[in-house]
Amino acid sequence: MASGLFDKYKEAITFPGTLGTTSGDAVDLETDTIKVALVDHGVVDPNLSTHDYYDDISSAVVGTPQTLTSKTNTDGQFDAADVTFSSVSGNTCESLVLFKDTGTPSTSMLIAKIDSGTGLPVTPGGGDITVEWDTYIFAI
Repeated sequence: MASGLFDKYKEAITFPGTLGTTSGDAVDLETDTIKVALVDHGVVDPNLSTHDYYDDISSAVVGTPQTLTSKTNTDGQFDAADVTFSSVSGNTCESLVLFKDTGTPSTSMLIAKIDSGTGLPVTPGGGDITVEWDTYIFAI
């Protein structure tokens, strides 16, 4: 499956307030804690149509998700500072997944999946993995 925004996230930004009272259903890219995770598709291949919360993919996450800092949203283009995953070991990771971290996996909404770009897939070897965002992370 290709890179893109998760359907539940697109629904949340298109029709805010219509998804019920789940705390993860409102996403403010500027003020919420947005994290990025390395994902092993051999365990779970994140599905943009059917996966909606972090608990759908958490078993496939390699290493510790990193919090995005210095976030910006200019003309619908979301960006943040580059991130470094420290001392990563585990299986090959085929994608990065952005999500809103509420502290509860079942309410932490998935935002975007990135499975193409320089360095993907990546096979952790115990060292650091640095993700350098291109011009921006994603655009709406």
